[in-house]
Amino acid sequence: MPASTVVILASIGILSLSFQWLAWRVRVPAILFLLAGGILVGPVLGFLNPDEVFGDLLFPMVSLAVAIILFEGSLTLRFDEISGHSKMARNLIPVGSIVTGIIGTLAARWVLDISWAVAMLFGAISIVTGPTVIAPLLRSVRPSAKLANILRWEGIIIDPVGALLAVLVFEGIVSWGQGNVFGHSLYIFGKTLLIGFVTGALAGYLNGLVLRKHLMPQYLHNAATLTFMLGVYALSNEMAHESGLLTVTVMGIWMANMKQVSVDSILEFKESLSVLLISALFIILAARVEFAAIADLGWGLAIVLAVLMLVARPLSVFLSAIGTGLNWREKLFLSWIAPRGIVAAAVSALFAFQLQNLGYESAAALVPMVFVLIIATVTLQSLTARPIARLLKVTEPAEYGFLILGANPVARMIGQALKKHEVPVALADTNWENVRQARMDNLKVYFGNPISEHASTHLDLTGIGNLLVISPYKHMNSLATYHFLDWFGDTRVFSLSDGDQDQKARHQTAGKIQMTRGLFDDVSYAKLASLASQGYSIKTTQLSEEFEYNDFLAKYQNQALVLFVFDSKSRIKPVRSMDDLKPDDDWILISLVPPQNRKERKDKGNGVEPSARGREPSAPGKEPSAPGKEPSAPGKEPSVPDEEPSTEGSAPKKLKA
Repeated sequence: MPASTVVILASIGILSLSFQWLAWRVRVPAILFLLAGGILVGPVLGFLNPDEVFGDLLFPMVSLAVAIILFEGSLTLRFDEISGHSKMARNLIPVGSIVTGIIGTLAARWVLDISWAVAMLFGAISIVTGPTVIAPLLRSVRPSAKLANILRWEGIIIDPVGALLAVLVFEGIVSWGQGNVFGHSLYIFGKTLLIGFVTGALAGYLNGLVLRKHLMPQYLHNAATLTFMLGVYALSNEMAHESGLLTVTVMGIWMANMKQVSVDSILEFKESLSVLLISALFIILAARVEFAAIADLGWGLAIVLAVLMLVARPLSVFLSAIGTGLNWREKLFLSWIAPRGIVAAAVSALFAFQLQNLGYESAAALVPMVFVLIIATVTLQSLTARPIARLLKVTEPAEYGFLILGANPVARMIGQALKKHEVPVALADTNWENVRQARMDNLKVYFGNPISEHASTHLDLTGIGNLLVISPYKHMNSLATYHFLDWFGDTRVFSLSDGDQDQKARHQTAGKIQMTRGLFDDVSYAKLASLASQGYSIKTTQLSEEFEYNDFLAKYQNQALVLFVFDSKSRIKPVRSMDDLKPDDDWILISLVPPQNRKERKDKGNGVEPSARGREPSAPGKEPSAPGKEPSAPGKEPSVPDEEPSTEGSAPKKLKA
């Protein structure tokens, strides 16, 4: 008995979620499971036949979905971010696009003997990689920071740029087919470009103006932008055939670069939309792939793929690397990493529909060609990238750095102390003022939700393998703890105590989160903030046989709070319990110490220099600090002071995992 339409539609949603979860668990691009799952329920099992289920609505549905993908992708293309990155990342866009497009076109035309129109479109589509496939691969491989930044920014930029190139090529093919003479075809193509660019720019400006001037309530921003974009897409198509994709791409780029227009909430909205709509789209598209179409292409398809992976990509990389200073090992690694992604699959399916309707017989080969290219690149490069990176010696050293959730004054103070010892550190916060202050302190920072999809492609975690939760936002703390427990591991996530949280709330807290708590001798965020406001500051102390741990405690009358230790192997560890801390004589302590008291400052002003050990105890509640340091004024944000006197040693020069 065939399944009902309702059951099939519900199954598509369940499969989409299941494949997304599976990809998250095994840490590979979700598109691989979505495409494989679509082929399984489509041509293999015969459960899903999209043409029968959706009928005449299939093509309009795919068109709107592709418009959404291109619009959301173009929202990430900010010109100021492009100009701020390496020469290699910028070179790969024009050079890589031209080289890959030309070689892909010629290979498809000469090897597979398809029409020039379809070959040109395949060449244009084959240049697109995309952050959705690059980010999971980089997390697994952990190449050096330089290579990770090049690949990440290439994927982010090439996503909308490559799609725009594919749209332009398609518009050229369509306009050429509408005229009997060169002049008329050129007129149609020019008309399409003019309407696409003008309509897109105007729509982007108007929508940005509405967002900037708050002419619409906040809760309608996402829905209104999406609805307006789809309306502009349909209107543009009515004015010029198939100009809508160009229009929405230009609209997104305009909004992304418009001053005082925040698109972060719209990008965040895309995450839910991509799970619900885009994931289902790829299952549907893959279900239409026929094995017979792949078999008809024969070994020629394998040759085309080999040319793209072994000729086009290396040539693009080596030409782009001229004058960049990359060594041959780095160039070889970049030459192997170029997995194709979501935009390539979506655009190829849409254009194949269009070309078939225009009478291009070889258009049926476009979808299987692109889908096999995606599956081959994602699978091969995901499996081999890590051993190749190790063989070429381009992997990052062990991830001993820290991601700090929070960029508040306490988090910034700790971040500065870690950075001072060359420990990789990044701060993440949703409070813009905190982020701004962290940037002024020259700390690496991410503005936004660190567990969002946007963070997965923009938050640089190179060299970072631990999480410190130093934030007053309890809900965000819990979500981040869950997320990074899975990613970093159970022993690499540390959070502060909840302080005076009642017993019932403690009982309701999940065991996994409770396991991470107790950082810095079980203090709460409120307690740390209070100490900082009282003038407590961070100092580094080198223990030795002449100055042991007990001497350190006595110096500050047991009021110092040890935050981190470097052991005898120069490995850094956060401190959970001061009672259990038994450092050796060659360890180094990073501690939060009380301010200098008034009596010691007065004695020093009279020429009396207190000794590091053996001094008389000071007044109750008052603690001496390193000589020559004035206390921070109460209520003011502390800064990272100089280290302890040279008699107590210095910080380690090289850290290990």
